[in-house]
Amino acid sequence: MSDQDQIPPGEDFNQSEGIPPVRSLRELIDRVTGRSLEAAAPQEDAGIADIVPFPFLALVGQQEMKLALLLAMINPHMGGVLLIGPRGTGKTTAVRSLPELLPQTPRSLCYYGCLPEDIEAAGIDAVCPDCAKKYAEGEPLAVLDQVRLVELPLNARLDDVVGGLDERAAMQGQVRLRRGILAQADRNLLYVDEVNLLDDEVVDAILDAAAQGYYLVRRGPMSATYRARFVLVGSMNPEEGRLRPQIMDRFGLRVVVRGLGDRGERLEAYRRARAHLANPRQVSAEFSDSTMLAQEDIQAARDLLPQVEIPDDVSQQGLALVERLKIDSLRAEITLFEAARAHAVADARLTVTSEDLHAVAPMALRLRRSDFIDSYFNQQESEDQQLFTILDEIISPQKP
Repeated sequence: MSDQDQIPPGEDFNQSEGIPPVRSLRELIDRVTGRSLEAAAPQEDAGIADIVPFPFLALVGQQEMKLALLLAMINPHMGGVLLIGPRGTGKTTAVRSLPELLPQTPRSLCYYGCLPEDIEAAGIDAVCPDCAKKYAEGEPLAVLDQVRLVELPLNARLDDVVGGLDERAAMQGQVRLRRGILAQADRNLLYVDEVNLLDDEVVDAILDAAAQGYYLVRRGPMSATYRARFVLVGSMNPEEGRLRPQIMDRFGLRVVVRGLGDRGERLEAYRRARAHLANPRQVSAEFSDSTMLAQEDIQAARDLLPQVEIPDDVSQQGLALVERLKIDSLRAEITLFEAARAHAVADARLTVTSEDLHAVAPMALRLRRSDFIDSYFNQQESEDQQLFTILDEIISPQKP
């Protein structure tokens, strides 16, 4: 690796006080995961709901799951993450801990979601008249806000997801479209638990919006296009049913989440869960410096991601891997290469190596082959051979 491909420690990946110097985001995650906790003193109950998520960096084990989620936060173009595993393996806990790792994002002050970047990209006509007036008068169109986790209810209907006619406005004699959950998830995290139990049309709408970054709603003569730029995370328990192959293919990384197999890790996981139940704020405070450092590193990785390159020899290795596995979907290469770019920049590098492909290939390529399709094509090939043989016997090809 050349010197220009290596990001100097402390330059783009900053260091916080009290944290020993680390070279990259991946090194930080590996180091903090193995740290033991101090005994948590019970917190006095004030009778008020105090929701403090379990810190992401306090999760024990599950290295592949944590890596996949981090890569998705660095590079949303991978197509999201699907967590597959039995209940009680920490899938939901991990997802709910993600917002504290993400930097603040611009949040529109407009009902229609207008942002200053819209004007910069397409001119003043790209925003609504009210926002155009605000912009001309120097008033802000957005404020920085914390990234939120938007969880899709299992009983969500299609109108809930994409939006529909605003019933409250209709009661006042107005006709207006109401934003759906997908529009509310713009610039946030969208978590779809038990994705295999949702209606197919709901899942299709979510995946289409995630792939395009926007979606169109039509209700009678009215229509609106909403932004839907979010990091998608889905989870499922295979015991409760399979996911349609068409939907499975749309997810980028697929992680098989198994229970912890090491006794020491299981004991440490119990101790951390007990400490968090006793005093969640104390546990959160113990990981606050590391969490802040990870947040800075994720932002730095996002900023540097456009500069990450894949050499031709490495890309050829990736293509050969997909070819040997006989995967038809072109999403395999997209996910593999985008995940490899995110993995490289998470390791403080601007050039993808074979090691990056090796690290992300299992997550990007598993569960993409289809025995049914293989059998179908083999049968079709046999039929085609018979067809061409008879065709040549009856209609001989003309020689030039």
